[in-house]
Amino acid sequence: MGVDIKELVEPISREVDLEFFSKKVIAIDAYNILYQFLATIRQKDGTPLMDAQGNITSHLNGLFYRTINFIEAGIKPVYVFDGKPPELKQRELERRLLVKAEAEQKYREALQRGDLEEARIYAQQTSRLTSSMVEDAKQLLQYMGVPYVDAPSEGEAQAAHLAKRGDAWASGSQDFDSLLFGSPRLVRNLGVTGKRKLPRKDVYVEVKPEVIELEDLLRTHGITSQQLIIIGVLVGTDYAPEGAKGIGVKKALKLVKDLKDPEKIFKAVEWTSNVPPEKILQLFLKPEVTDSYTLTWREPDKEKIISLLVDKHQFSPERVNNALERLEKAYKTHFRQQSLETWFGF
Repeated sequence: MGVDIKELVEPISREVDLEFFSKKVIAIDAYNILYQFLATIRQKDGTPLMDAQGNITSHLNGLFYRTINFIEAGIKPVYVFDGKPPELKQRELERRLLVKAEAEQKYREALQRGDLEEARIYAQQTSRLTSSMVEDAKQLLQYMGVPYVDAPSEGEAQAAHLAKRGDAWASGSQDFDSLLFGSPRLVRNLGVTGKRKLPRKDVYVEVKPEVIELEDLLRTHGITSQQLIIIGVLVGTDYAPEGAKGIGVKKALKLVKDLKDPEKIFKAVEWTSNVPPEKILQLFLKPEVTDSYTLTWREPDKEKIISLLVDKHQFSPERVNNALERLEKAYKTHFRQQSLETWFGF
């Protein structure tokens, strides 16, 4: 779900081309982008891509080809994987399982009616990322020479931490949570860049990456980082999705600017969740993160990539080999010929 502060972000969000991020390190929320691949890379009836053994491979397909696109554009991606979710998030995770179960039922009903377009829409809501799928994704990244970081808890918090430390230029996610975690920049649409069909319409739109600068966001609305978090808490987060009763973005913005003090703000609203808003505020202010990581980009191991994708998961040998030629060329162009100072000169 993530926090919905789109109304605050829209005035300062700017579209750019993928090449804008050349020579920049982007800390990508791995679960977020893998779920995008699972949702979008499907057959006409909503069935995900699978190998001969029935293992889902949509996430590997997206991860492989999209990461090559990043490297061809001169981007240095680092993927950040979720660790153990905070206890406060348990109720939201249970809610998501119920939503998936309901979507699965509606998916089957749509198939029985022969409504493939509706079936595909519901199928996109049923995606599940298993531990074996995550391990395959990490293995693929390792073979491609692309680093990943295992977060102790929330991946977006860890991605924001990398950006705050200067080890990455920005966080990459569809959700806005990394801004609440203090990331100086957020990049959206990395996983869905290109032409996309609008649901239930025979219309295609061009989706481009978006950049949101935290300083611009705060300055535009005249608020502090802590006040931005409080706005998020009031409108609803993964830790208390319902937020404060009857409070939207505009009301939340007015409250934080008028009352300023968190204690006064929380007392002024009707809070129905069992999770105290003060506790959620602290989780964003002091998330569980780690400094124990190493970011190293290496030359891809062609044989191991073929073994994983072609031999194990029956990817097309021709497509994989063509993609590997692109990857090796991009690596030589952007990685070997650039100095460390150039890469980190942002």
